[in-house]
Amino acid sequence: MSIQVVTAVIERQDRRLLIGQRRREDSSPLKWEFPGGKVKIGESLEQALARELREELDVTLLRAVPISHVEHEYGGSMGSLSIVFFAVTIQESILHPGPFEKVAWVLPRELSQYDFLAANRRVIAELATGGIKPAEILAAMLTNSPPDSH
Repeated sequence: MSIQVVTAVIERQDRRLLIGQRRREDSSPLKWEFPGGKVKIGESLEQALARELREELDVTLLRAVPISHVEHEYGGSMGSLSIVFFAVTIQESILHPGPFEKVAWVLPRELSQYDFLAANRRVIAELATGGIKPAEILAAMLTNSPPDSH
């Protein structure tokens, strides 16, 4: 059985994406990743994503749209991960990153300069080449969403 993980790809108006570096004492120390984490029993993917963003960055999730899915075998006791990547908008512009050594806002073409976790490689390549454009996906979802029925 695989572990379900949710991950947030947060893009600012200047096209920069938020990445975080794992702490020295974490598993896979000093590797870079997108914010997110494991889905707890009874949580939907969106609930888990909102919780992880609150815990890791002290921010509020406004909108999330799935943009990619990766099944990754780490081997050993880690087993396999089923990761859903979301294009995300958040309410706050100021972050309070907790569980990271450091965070950075980088352009998609700069992602390859960072040592990411192996499970992120395909998504990194798609973001770097423009195959996935999170802000455009979110904007398209807003324009295609049905009107409020209140």
